[in-house]
Amino acid sequence: MPSKLPRLKQRVKSKMKTNINVRPASEAMMELLAVLFLNNLAQEAKAKAFEERSATIRAHHVKAVAKRVLKNARG
Repeated sequence: MPSKLPRLKQRVKSKMKTNINVRPASEAMMELLAVLFLNNLAQEAKAKAFEERSATIRAHHVKAVAKRVLKNARG
């Protein structure tokens, strides 16, 4: 097992107010949520690029849909 923490786990641990141990199942759920979020963001950016008749997803497509995807992810 690698000794270096994944970036997501480092970020979660840095934002915690107290020193809480995160169980392996919770770590897996956090990773899964991050992957699902990125997948949703990529799908929305692909749709935006398709609307603009572009064959590739560019940074401005991602920026255009990022606010909406973040709002949907929060609930």
